[in-house]
Amino acid sequence: MAERSRDWLRQAEADLRHAHHAREDKDYDWAAFASHQAAEKAIKALFQKLHLDAWGHTLSVLLASLPESVRPDEALIDHAKELDKHYIPTRYPSGFERGAPADLYTRGEADRAIALAEAILGFCRDQVNR
Repeated sequence: MAERSRDWLRQAEADLRHAHHAREDKDYDWAAFASHQAAEKAIKALFQKLHLDAWGHTLSVLLASLPESVRPDEALIDHAKELDKHYIPTRYPSGFERGAPADLYTRGEADRAIALAEAILGFCRDQVNR
């Protein structure tokens, strides 16, 4: 398999830009989801760089399954756990007893999701560029 970590990183950065745009458009649910996607693609860029397979969408599990030599500290894994919570409820009304995600997400949640994704992307970028 061709090593395409740079492509994955570029897409992660594009998803993060989308998160910023969605936040400015007050689409806070989509900002949170795009943040999750940015982090996921950044993590998968690192897996690509290491010539490892990455399956699934649970960011914290992906980070924790990295080889010990590149595994991040628990604080970053905790960031991933917080972003993991935005994978399904941001998109499906069934994630809540009532209301649609578009009605329930806040700017603060979007801001926090973007900040967490930026931290994960920064970690992954540093590892990929070594």
